[in-house]
Amino acid sequence: MQRKVCFGFAGALLFCAPLAAQWRNLPSKGIPRSADGKPNLSAPAPRSPDGHPDLSGIWEPSANKYLRDIAADLKPDEVPFQPWAKALYDQRIDGSHSGEDPDANCLPQGVPKIDAAPAPWKVVQTPGFVVIVYEAFNLWRQVFLDGRQLESDVNPSWMGYSTGKWDGDALVVDSRGFNGKAWLDQLGKPSTDALHVTERFLRRDFGHMNIQITIDDPKAYTKPWTVNEEVHLLTDTELLEFICNENNRDVSHLVSR
Repeated sequence: MQRKVCFGFAGALLFCAPLAAQWRNLPSKGIPRSADGKPNLSAPAPRSPDGHPDLSGIWEPSANKYLRDIAADLKPDEVPFQPWAKALYDQRIDGSHSGEDPDANCLPQGVPKIDAAPAPWKVVQTPGFVVIVYEAFNLWRQVFLDGRQLESDVNPSWMGYSTGKWDGDALVVDSRGFNGKAWLDQLGKPSTDALHVTERFLRRDFGHMNIQITIDDPKAYTKPWTVNEEVHLLTDTELLEFICNENNRDVSHLVSR
């Protein structure tokens, strides 16, 4: 199997390169097939023994536009900026500060930006927690399902601290404890340490999943706002190593004041 991996930072998707498969004879157990033998991505979503949808698998964004602009499907006035956040965004949007994007400097994309990064990510689901392993920058998250609560004073982090619960067939993930350094997209929508991200993962069928993302950051936005993204399942591949700091030549070509 051969797939393309796309690399892009701070304002532009730079290039996509084909990569040869690293495994042979990949097991295909549990993958429903259509009459022609191809994976049937429209088959019903699998369920775990506890009855919840099983989100396990390798997923890839179905559209790269949300990496550049998380609000691509919203009207400009539907992003409720605080005045200072709008002023900062207006400075960044012309690309003159693209070299300041954390991604361009091999720093984590943060949540929820990493959901839209043009590289696959793998979900490993257990009854007590979910692990998401991202190919992009070799990052990972843990989503705890055991009822634990976050301390009021935690060490700020790029990826936040995530807990989850089931709401019908949707896994609702609450993430807090961010350091406020991440951009929400390549255009430069800011975040602060007050950021609270709610993601609703809903596996519609075997090969398609919706992610509803609510941004609640009262220091940067006047009210919570919501976007929707879609990802699709990859059935015949595995994650690759992605070391951003290894021979990174991107930032020297980006504009920064």
